[in-house]
Amino acid sequence: MPKAGWVMAIALAAPMVFPAGASVVSQTQAAASAPAPQDAKIWENYDFVPGSKVIFYTDFSDDKVGNFARRLKYQSGPIEVVEREGVKVLRSTGRSMFLIPVGKKLPQRFTLEIDVIAPSVDCCGYEVMTFEGGATMDRGEESADVIWHPTGTSILGSGQNMANSPSKIPEAMQAQLSGRMAHVRVLMDSAYFKMYTNERRMYNIPELAFKRDSVIRVFVNGSEEPDLAVFLTSIRVAESETDVLYDALAAKGRWVTQGILFATGKAELQPESRPVLKEIASTLKEHADLKILIEGHTDNVGAAAANLALSDARAAAVKAALVADFAIGADRITTKGLGDTTPAVPNTTAEGRAQNRRVEVVKR
Repeated sequence: MPKAGWVMAIALAAPMVFPAGASVVSQTQAAASAPAPQDAKIWENYDFVPGSKVIFYTDFSDDKVGNFARRLKYQSGPIEVVEREGVKVLRSTGRSMFLIPVGKKLPQRFTLEIDVIAPSVDCCGYEVMTFEGGATMDRGEESADVIWHPTGTSILGSGQNMANSPSKIPEAMQAQLSGRMAHVRVLMDSAYFKMYTNERRMYNIPELAFKRDSVIRVFVNGSEEPDLAVFLTSIRVAESETDVLYDALAAKGRWVTQGILFATGKAELQPESRPVLKEIASTLKEHADLKILIEGHTDNVGAAAANLALSDARAAAVKAALVADFAIGADRITTKGLGDTTPAVPNTTAEGRAQNRRVEVVKR
């Protein structure tokens, strides 16, 4: 369950997952391949909670096919936006590199989420993707470069190397990643580093030097060989705030999360939502007199009426899960969908729209 240092506010198709308020139109802008459906019990020990303050977001939906993604900074290699199964994605067909511009020095508490489709476990040598703070490769004592492949991960720098850092992905899970979307997620709290591939936690390192810079360097290793390109479908960086649910309700009357996820265009909760649902349920159990309102919110993309109906259904689904899975009394929870009627920030940027796709827990 998230504690003071591990707190919230997308992860990305059959099915894709989105924050509870994601609009119908915005949801179509993700890749059409995703991890195979899994029993929710597999996710029981999964504890990643995305940061709540979005500082960078792109799903390439605003980019032109054939161009490089305009919100990223190109460095090198054959990498461009293409349309894959009707959705815009970033494709690498060789050794490519770009920078994620976060606009300021990375905060001490942040989350990084990259959704990647790797063609197979046999592709791309030992690295499909790497990422490191700063514009240039360092891999020194004060900078860790994280390497991801559908067979496993490793870290170079900050005392980590190929001898002590590799973390293998089980073979059964490797088969699920081949040609399907993998959610690569990182949670950093000062020096504490956690990393996940889908539901599996790859690292839980108390001290790792991930350089805090205004850019994150990403290397992607695709191939021109048939069916061996690597695709990225979304990138999200967010600052993690330290609000504890009950404290936030007591002080401000509401608490915001973007860690409750649903299947595309549906009110079907995804198993990645369990850490946040656990947080809400635990708070309700600890405070027997507490009653709450669950609000669903969207950005302003798509038809307002459709977004309103979807947000209402998703808020109701959150209540249903708290009642059925966590034995919370139904009379303690009410729900309401607000669509795009109460944005938290202007919907004028990708980050703003991502920030507005959210669930709020309100003290009654």
